[in-house]
This record gives sequence, structure tokens and C-alpha cells, in this order.
Amino acid sequence: QVQLVESGGGLVQPGGSLRLSCAVSGIIFRLHTVAWYRQAPGKERELVAAITSGYSTNYADSVKGRFTISRDNAKNTVYLQMSSLKPEDTAVYYCNVKTATWSYWGQGTQVTVSS
Repeated sequence: QVQLVESGGGLVQPGGSLRLSCAVSGIIFRLHTVAWYRQAPGKERELVAAITSGYSTNYADSVKGRFTISRDNAKNTVYLQMSSLKPEDTAVYYCNVKTATWSYWGQGTQVTVSS
């Protein structure tokens, strides 16, 4: 059974930082691309950042230079370091792993950027 468990969300002031974590089990983690998505109220879910098995990364234009995705294959965990947070970063953040046969999602973690 594949499980993705996110943690690290919360309330932060504009300009602040947070680090999200996603622990993955049930698959050979190191073989797969892992990504972070987010969904704000009334908006569609959007890709924030992704990291391949070869450690290549890509980011949404809106977060480039502020967010960093990384992975630790020894811990089966992917991270999203978020800095210089803005109110428009407020959303539920989801971890995602795509295999050859399915796309798996975590339950999401709320990030709220507000003063």
C-alpha cells in the first residue's frame, strides 16, 4: 500500500519560511519523480515543484528563486523549503508520486501566509 504523509504546514508571516516534508512508503522511492502541488480556495491544483530520480528539478515561475525541492532517498522523503513567503502562497500543499500505473497523493498540509 502506497502512503504519502505530508507535514510542516502552518501559519507564517509574509517574508517568513517553512519547510514541508513528505514521507513516502510502499514504493521504490528512489526510482520515481516526486512533486509538490498546491490548491488555493476557488482555484485549480497547480504544480509547484518536481524532482526526478536523477535529481533534476523544475519549478513554477511563481516560486522560482524562493522555493527549493529536495529528496533524501535514504529516508524516502521529499522536502519543499519555502522562503520569502507571500500571501498568495496560501494553499493546501500536496505531495505526489507518479508511477507507471498510478498517481498517488498525500492528504495535504495547509500553509497560510498572513500577518
